[in-house]
Amino acid sequence: MDNILAIILSATALATLFNLLLKRFNIPTIIGYIITGFAIAYMYKLGRNNESLTHIAEFGVVFLMFTIGLEFSIKHLLSMKKDVFFYGLLQVSLVGGVIALGAEHFFGIEKKSAIIIGYALALSSTAIVLKILNDSGTIHTIYGRKALGILLFQDIAVIPILLMLNIFSNQNSSLSELLLQTLYSVIIILGLMFIIGKYLLNRFLSLVVWADTQEIFIASVLLLVVGASFLAHTLGFSYSLGAFLAGMMMSETQYKHQIEADLVPFRDLLLGLFFITVGMQIDLGLISQNYGTILLFLVTMVAFKTLVVFGILFFAVGGRVALKTGLALCQAGEFSLAILALASSTQLISAKTSQILIVTVVLSMIMTPFILKNMKKIVDAITKEPNNGDFMIHSSGIKDHIIVCGYGKLGQEIVYRLKKMNVNYLVLEHDINLVKLGQNRGEPVYFGNAAEKSILKNAFVEESKAVIIAINNEKKLILLCEVLKSFDAPIKIVAKASDYDEKKLLKALQVKHIVNEGREAAKALLKVAMDEDIDY
Repeated sequence: MDNILAIILSATALATLFNLLLKRFNIPTIIGYIITGFAIAYMYKLGRNNESLTHIAEFGVVFLMFTIGLEFSIKHLLSMKKDVFFYGLLQVSLVGGVIALGAEHFFGIEKKSAIIIGYALALSSTAIVLKILNDSGTIHTIYGRKALGILLFQDIAVIPILLMLNIFSNQNSSLSELLLQTLYSVIIILGLMFIIGKYLLNRFLSLVVWADTQEIFIASVLLLVVGASFLAHTLGFSYSLGAFLAGMMMSETQYKHQIEADLVPFRDLLLGLFFITVGMQIDLGLISQNYGTILLFLVTMVAFKTLVVFGILFFAVGGRVALKTGLALCQAGEFSLAILALASSTQLISAKTSQILIVTVVLSMIMTPFILKNMKKIVDAITKEPNNGDFMIHSSGIKDHIIVCGYGKLGQEIVYRLKKMNVNYLVLEHDINLVKLGQNRGEPVYFGNAAEKSILKNAFVEESKAVIIAINNEKKLILLCEVLKSFDAPIKIVAKASDYDEKKLLKALQVKHIVNEGREAAKALLKVAMDEDIDY
């Protein structure tokens, strides 16, 4: 127990120290976590394949895939079917096939082992790529969506790769039995997800929200995410695929923004742990003995994977976007590590080959944040094609709209007048009964705590014309103003003051547009919000 506590304290202290230091040089936090893992493994002589720790850390990827799933409804995913099922299939087939042939002919590796190596290295890092694309907002660019589509197919491709691993290592089960078992699993998981999403999910979440207890709401969401992941894993799929499907189910509910805001701390904490386990895989002794081989594998893999993605996307989206997508997916990923470790444990590949490949994979993952961070410079140096593929393609994004916080009597009056003026708007409300009232009226009323930064980002607050605060709770009013003031972009805040003291507090926060409460408050708030001549 004392040793575990010492490891946790050391890891937390080192992660904080490294990331504070790296932040000064504008280096991504992922690198700090990887260095922490490397340091902890050597300090406490931890094994490089700590299975229990790896399983816990994998839930960082699970929560990441869940939050990505929240952005994609079934309809949205179907609109991406070409990116997922065409480009994704081409990328995995070509990269996996060519690497397998190369491993067999040039290095004399047995055919079965070469196939597993090839398709393991065809996979990219969902955790690193999607985290950085999410944090930078570039997941909503054309190249971000192409990368996401291919990553989703790669996550699905883990199933047949693991199936091949089972076939090659287990001679007792026939191919037809394994294929039939996989088909049954697909039918069961999709059938259950459909039934739960269509008939049970909304009722369950409505009941939870009715209880009006934050911890019950968070616990119920964790239950759904972990439950879906466990179900998928039990049926032979990856945890993260189950989480993605759960996120897609919840994307159809009015609670999606609040769910995402509540799960972000869990996701980021577990992702940090995941990257620490990646750092634990680094073996300096092995690198020093085989640095030539590792460097050759690393350069060949990164260049080849980039060229394949560039080739399959070039004619569809142009050279610039194709190159960006290729560079984003040039590394191997977390599933590569898992597959190589499994192949080693079943004697399909030797321990030395497995370790060399694992170190190569980890080094490619370490390179990725630097590549993504300097993407524009790298692409500008390689191609002179005009920059026409970096614009955002938010499916639900709006701009120059009014955000109304609160759908009480005042909020409803404001919405009524906005509709008459034909102004774009959306409403954020934390009372589920008022949310249902607004949605029954056909209004864009979303469930969520407006004082949470992530929810305001989902409402595109930085692109809004103004934010009207139509709530009566003084503490919530002040907290919301503080959160709005924390954004980098200047946001026009229009607030109602109930009395002199409240007005003083708002002025102390430098809120310039304050309206005194009264019968004409709704008219006055709108007049100030729509006045473009006021400097702020």
